Amino acid sequence: MTRLFGTDGVRGLANGHLTAELALDLSVAAAHVLADRGEFAGHRPLAVVGRDTRISGQFLEAAVVAGLASAGVDVLLLGILPTPGVAYLTGTLGADLGVMLSASHNPMPDNGIKFLARGGVKLDDVVEIAIERRMGEDWERPTGGAVGTVTAYPSGIDEYAAHLVRSIEHPLAGIRVVIDCAEGAAWEAGPKALADAGADVTAIHSQPDGLNINDGCGSTHLGPLQAAVLKDGADVGFALDGDADRCLAVDHEGNVVDGDQILAILALSLKESGHLAKDTVVATVMSNLGFVQAMKANGVGVRQTKVGDRYVLEAMKVSGYTLGGEQSGHVILSEHATTGDGVLTALQVLERMATTGQSLQKLASVMTRLPQVLVNVPGVDKARTDDDAVLAAAVAEEEAELGDSGRVLLRPSGTEPLVRVMVEAVSADQARAVAERLAEVVRRQLTL
Repeated sequence: MTRLFGTDGVRGLANGHLTAELALDLSVAAAHVLADRGEFAGHRPLAVVGRDTRISGQFLEAAVVAGLASAGVDVLLLGILPTPGVAYLTGTLGADLGVMLSASHNPMPDNGIKFLARGGVKLDDVVEIAIERRMGEDWERPTGGAVGTVTAYPSGIDEYAAHLVRSIEHPLAGIRVVIDCAEGAAWEAGPKALADAGADVTAIHSQPDGLNINDGCGSTHLGPLQAAVLKDGADVGFALDGDADRCLAVDHEGNVVDGDQILAILALSLKESGHLAKDTVVATVMSNLGFVQAMKANGVGVRQTKVGDRYVLEAMKVSGYTLGGEQSGHVILSEHATTGDGVLTALQVLERMATTGQSLQKLASVMTRLPQVLVNVPGVDKARTDDDAVLAAAVAEEEAELGDSGRVLLRPSGTEPLVRVMVEAVSADQARAVAERLAEVVRRQLTL
């Protein structure tokens, strides 16, 4: 049976796949699983619930709250707040469970439910599987005073923003910033935190109406941010996604600064201050080779994982690393957060600009981003990717030709019947030629 939980909670078309009934059942099952694991031992259970700006979040929030309260869990309603804000308050308020309703960068019709364990960390796979198994079971319902209470918690935005400001020590006065809030969860908390830290802030796409989240804006559509930075003569721009757990940047000339470049800037900053644990940063196999080369040149090790922020988090947790992230803009700073936090990332970059007196463009020049070409090859048997000798020989031949100046990555898709061929080289033409040659070998050898 297909698992209900994906790599980042339960996600799908709101009121299609993700219904109020499903949200209620999930919440009841989550309460039961955590109770059986002893999470509520000796105290009345508490959960916090937040959401992004999607109109569907309203009925899903009501369903989640109904499920939790009917299972005897007290609920604090955080309202519209970024995912990392919900994670932060799950920890500081001593909640046994955090729930975030968001589909992140997905289009508005989608939504999702993400559960967080005590301390604001993602649930382990084993707990998610247990929740799925408990859905729809018969149970003894509490009555009277044993049912949960529901209370609004309006100070969540102020507390979260104050936490973000405390993450930096150097004032940001004099830095002109444009922040694209993606009409999403950080429309209020993001500009507030940057302004409270001293920056001169212009917010765009910060008037959500429930329907416009991620619509031609935010981290997946950087054009409006580039235009706003140039128009305002700003020093820097930052683009968040719908739930503000990722961040991409634009320098004063409108050039995009991606997650790899941001990660490089922060890695060197933390190494210089002695806060980069084991002088190592965690990235994924999709990180640009230019990033890996830059880190090596500056005495920083790179631990690479599978694609997905949950794998980055797992590696950081197991080995005690303090910095990790993805090219997409998920950056995890474990001294300040338990998950990716776009506003926190922006503040850390701004502090680096303030303390060095350098522009974002200058800071990002620490790495040279090699041209990267990605070709998707559909309709193939992706399970045979690692076992075909002819394909392996073709990859080895291309890798030998590229040498240290490029690389090849063949990766079966986790959700579709296709193989992704990624090539990096000193020129885009060379990368494209290699990728197309290997894609043809994949088609020839792995066709279903």
